[in-house]
Amino acid sequence: MQDTINWNERYSTKQTPWDSGKHSIELERVLNERLVKPCRMLEIGCGTGTNAIFLAKRGFTVTAVDVSPLAVEQAKTKGKQAGANIDFRVADVMSGTDLGPPFDFVFDRGVYHHVRTFDLWGFLSALSRLTKSGGQYLTLAGNANDRHTPPEGGPPVVRTVEICSELTSLFDLAQLREFTFDGVVVDGKAITPLGWSALFRRR
Repeated sequence: MQDTINWNERYSTKQTPWDSGKHSIELERVLNERLVKPCRMLEIGCGTGTNAIFLAKRGFTVTAVDVSPLAVEQAKTKGKQAGANIDFRVADVMSGTDLGPPFDFVFDRGVYHHVRTFDLWGFLSALSRLTKSGGQYLTLAGNANDRHTPPEGGPPVVRTVEICSELTSLFDLAQLREFTFDGVVVDGKAITPLGWSALFRRR
């Protein structure tokens, strides 16, 4: 199956409730707890670059990719304005695009929980190429335990057993915790969907 969402159109029409312009508080927690230390890393689905810029300022050497040319164009502008040295690229990691050697750390906020609905094995194949042995992968995903956010307003959701069984084919689970997504606005209303913060280490 193929992704049915036109991401460039979503950015063009500003149908991007996840794009708050503020970095993820949960990502900041992970860094503050020194669960991941500065290294050469990749952000998948970087959007307009907010988290990539935050990571670069925290000492990471960042490559950041998105399938939307418009999002990447905006990310490059924001990165330049912030004085952040980031390698922003238009790329679909599942197409086999060459991004160089495997990375020490791979991060996504909301990619895994979407891509798994139509091509989980393609995504796992990409993660296999992109992560080095001993490297880390952090995904922030929608949580099926959410009983408050309407399905049409929040992210795709994943059950505990699914996130563990699907990703431990490649990784050992280092930490799994619940959190709430911040900065999500739907129809002018702020919502706080329940999420999974899942940190893995590549075997």
